[in-house]
Amino acid sequence: MSSFFRFRERETSYKQETIAGLTTFLSMAYILIVNPIILSQAGMDKGAVFTATALSAIIGSLLIGLLSNYPIGIAPSMGLNSFFTFSVCIGMGIPWQTALTGVFVSGILFVILSLLKIREKIINIIPKDLKHAIAGGIGFFIAFIGLKNAGLIVGNEATFVAIGDFKSPVTLLAVFCFILTIVLMVRGVKGAIFYGMVISAAAGMLIGLIDKPEKIVGAIPSLEPTFGEVFLNIDQIFTPEMLAVIFTFLFVAFFDTAGALIAIASQAGLMKNNEIPNAGKALLADSSATVVGSVLGTSTTASMIESSSGIAAGGRTGFTSVIISACFAIALFFSPLLGVITAEVTSPALIIVGALMAMEVKHIDWGKLEIAIPAFVTILMMPLTFSVATGIALGFILYPITMLALKRPKEIHPIMYGLCIAFMGYFVYLA
Repeated sequence: MSSFFRFRERETSYKQETIAGLTTFLSMAYILIVNPIILSQAGMDKGAVFTATALSAIIGSLLIGLLSNYPIGIAPSMGLNSFFTFSVCIGMGIPWQTALTGVFVSGILFVILSLLKIREKIINIIPKDLKHAIAGGIGFFIAFIGLKNAGLIVGNEATFVAIGDFKSPVTLLAVFCFILTIVLMVRGVKGAIFYGMVISAAAGMLIGLIDKPEKIVGAIPSLEPTFGEVFLNIDQIFTPEMLAVIFTFLFVAFFDTAGALIAIASQAGLMKNNEIPNAGKALLADSSATVVGSVLGTSTTASMIESSSGIAAGGRTGFTSVIISACFAIALFFSPLLGVITAEVTSPALIIVGALMAMEVKHIDWGKLEIAIPAFVTILMMPLTFSVATGIALGFILYPITMLALKRPKEIHPIMYGLCIAFMGYFVYLA
């Protein structure tokens, strides 16, 4: 097992990988609660979506671990489940069964693009400075999410955002978890993020801020309300409206996953010569999970940026993903326990991981304007637009323009020019 996952080469161990897997699972376990809540607003059965969410995470995480040997967790994407419910089903009035069929078709197209290595090719031709900007930008993005979820940053009509309420016991628990984790990390404790979350959850229950679970084991909800619905609506997707929906699923999922993969590979030190080894297999794993997940009854899956928390805890191989998969399998039976993994417990981990990922910006050549400006826009627009894909798109538009301005067009791969034009068209379409 250790030789299959290349423990010695990546300087890791069973204990280190197990703690990393548990850390990533705890960081992304909220998806088991939040995804059914969001998709149920489109009319889907909560219980069926819970089971579909867990099964798609089990299959996706196991596939990416075994095929590509990467420490990544796969689960339904938070951005795309919101798009599915609020834009497609509620906004456009499309039944969830038809929208789910759109997810299925986009997943099939993803598999084809992955097998043809088109997705891998695109990721590998991205200039290295933009890769570092994407990784750093995702760091700022997930730190912003963590600050928001912890109540440390709140909305404000006058200033858009403002500091939160430090008299709130929930916010103070998040601050305690944040400081505790930092202390453990600077003292060199391996798995500090995991231990910080566990101790904080226990402290929250002791002082009554987190409800103690009424029971430990719960029955697994049936998939019957959602299973196989995608096959009953294939004839309804060939409309201009649905084709636009499928394209959006493709676009956002493609670059969300690409961004997460670049960031995670950079953080784990797996990138070689500006390329990600086995990227094609990793992309095939997440696209396969989307196909399976849509058949089971959930929206598009993607590589989760919360995987960075496991890498910060020492995850370096696919064995971390195997542990993540196993945790989701166990969670199917212990769903009542998931209620103790609250935002104030997980958000400090996101802030710390964001800080670690933001260190990638030091590799950007800030002395050259043609690089600095596209990189800066890529980084800044991820948290400001609350979208990884939007940040990447804007960077991809500006980078070729600055290189053309310097009369250095040959330094950019032709695919980058094509993407530049495609992104411009995408923003026109959104407008």
